[in-house]
Amino acid sequence: METIRIQYLNDEIEKLKYIDGKSDWIDLRAAEDVELKKGEFRLIHLGVAMQLPEGYEAHIVPRSSTFKNFGVIQTNHMGVIDETYCGPNDWWRMPVYAVRDTVIRKNERICQFRIMKHQPIIQFEEGTLDGQDRGGFGSTGTK
Repeated sequence: METIRIQYLNDEIEKLKYIDGKSDWIDLRAAEDVELKKGEFRLIHLGVAMQLPEGYEAHIVPRSSTFKNFGVIQTNHMGVIDETYCGPNDWWRMPVYAVRDTVIRKNERICQFRIMKHQPIIQFEEGTLDGQDRGGFGSTGTK
């Protein structure tokens, strides 16, 4: 089991919970009330800063209901935070773009994260591929 040191913005932020057996993604919440007009961009404060274990990074993505509930998309599609982003002012945020007028209230779940080990050092070897050909991009069909 890995241990992660966490700092919360204040006592109003709901504490993070790992829900064993349900999912290994951990929900993150808005740390402030946010009102956005259609077409606006905002970095939404998530109310946490963490010191990840050495050799790990966090992947942050929207929850499956975020677009439906709030009409925002995460502008970088997936955020990556490595273990060097670990100072007392290295607060996690979610960059969003509003496609409609919306309000997100403090402590509403808007994204989720998991930690992953860094990619191992790899070497590329040039040559012709000899695996089975699947037919190119978009070849899995629609049925």
